[in-house]
Amino acid sequence: MKISGLKTIDFYIIKKFLGTFFYAIALIISIAMVFDISENLDEFISKDAPLNAIVFDYYMNFIPFFANLFSSLFTFIAVIYFTSKMAYNSEIIAILSSGVSYRRLMLPYMVGAFIIALFSYTLGNYIIPPSNKKRIDFRNTYIDSNRSYNERNIHRQISPGVYIYISSYNTSSDVGHRFTIEEFAEGKLKSKLQADYVKWDREEKKWVIHNYVIRDFDGYEETLTTGTKMDSTLNMSPEDYRVVKNIVETMTLPKLNEEIKDMKLRGVNTLEFEIEKHKRLSGPFSAFILTLIGASLASRKVKGGIGFHLGLGILLVFTYIMFMQISTVFALSGAVSPLLAAWIPNMIFGALAAYLYKMGSR
Repeated sequence: MKISGLKTIDFYIIKKFLGTFFYAIALIISIAMVFDISENLDEFISKDAPLNAIVFDYYMNFIPFFANLFSSLFTFIAVIYFTSKMAYNSEIIAILSSGVSYRRLMLPYMVGAFIIALFSYTLGNYIIPPSNKKRIDFRNTYIDSNRSYNERNIHRQISPGVYIYISSYNTSSDVGHRFTIEEFAEGKLKSKLQADYVKWDREEKKWVIHNYVIRDFDGYEETLTTGTKMDSTLNMSPEDYRVVKNIVETMTLPKLNEEIKDMKLRGVNTLEFEIEKHKRLSGPFSAFILTLIGASLASRKVKGGIGFHLGLGILLVFTYIMFMQISTVFALSGAVSPLLAAWIPNMIFGALAAYLYKMGSR
């Protein structure tokens, strides 16, 4: 049925749905901000963070990010709450008694879920990522500034036929340990350099290789060269190995696709980026599934009232989060593909939604 065919009762349900949804978001975000302020207040004071930066660079960007991150779960709680109230005020019974089928009753719910899903998809892929850069820059400057990150087991192609390996890279000292360069020509290994470590000279802007052994191959002949220190103009920079926490959250969908393509060409592990990409689609879509589950559960009166519905809803919410975390771990370990990992929770809860809808329509 087209949107133009919606009736007054449909708009009533949609208004209830969206109103409860945004109220739930406002309530949860208020609580989250209180906890975040209390956790980071010492850092704000000790780092002399400007008040306008705290308000506009951090919290004004924290609010939409946090709201969108859990929008599907807020959708579920909102549906459970307002539908349960309608059921115990006999509004659902009155609607069904007037000749409206259970399937038709679900239409305004799906319209509301579509609005939220579209809103979440647009925000998450095109609007929030640029604003996240300010939030993350603020955290790196005033909250996480004393933390350094190590990237491990780096395999990359820095130019055609030239591959490097670094066992671990320390961002604070710009030192890569157990460094290897392999150069191939026509599919054959021509040269291999192994070194204890490589260090970025910040004054001279160049790489210095320490304690190295070079093996050059010419057919069946091999030439061995050793040394303690060698300057090099490698086609890489320290920024390539500095781990910026949550940098994937600053990329719009086109930029994310471009980055994944570029990383694959360089031989970089793209699992985290691919998981994020697929989550950005599966997350908004889950609004439909969780809305159907919530409406099917709460549209019937049961012993225990609204409290029972809310308790069951919260249990399902945490179960959904658990499945998301477990599937992400499986994807990072390589056990399942990022696409499948992102959609496993929706597949499981989609089956549950179909079952509950069938039971509720009887």
